[in-house]
Amino acid sequence: MIGNDIIDLELSRKESNWKRKGFLEKVFSWEEQNMIYNDSNPEIMVWNLWSRKEAAYKIYNRRTGIRGYFPWLLQCFYENQNSGKVVIEDFVFYTQTEITENSIYSIAVSDIADFDRIKSLETLENIKKANGIPYFLDTTAETKRPVSITHHGRFQKIISL
Repeated sequence: MIGNDIIDLELSRKESNWKRKGFLEKVFSWEEQNMIYNDSNPEIMVWNLWSRKEAAYKIYNRRTGIRGYFPWLLQCFYENQNSGKVVIEDFVFYTQTEITENSIYSIAVSDIADFDRIKSLETLENIKKANGIPYFLDTTAETKRPVSITHHGRFQKIISL
């Protein structure tokens, strides 16, 4: 299983005030808040952790069918700015994050070996949805392949296994 999330940093600066009262407490655990406050660039840390949680949530939703807003339940274990884990209940998701001047992009997988199997798709063509969850119908193998789609501002990424 896969999930992904992208943050357009320019748009997030215009539309999201992560410094507003109560925001960090609503989204992040105490440990995550400490990482944010102690980082040399707290804004980047906020969106790095957020994008990991969002990518992992997409897998969690696929697996359980549970939808909702509960980012504080998705706990980030930060190895470094580019990798870590997100844990919720008994689920562990592995994350890889790419940070550029303009965006933060995270991919989450349920099996660490899946990082080597990820394929980027250029278009939404041939992507279908079942119960709101996207998939790609691989006619060669006659199977449904999971797809994860993310877009924010100027950026869109589509990946499949």
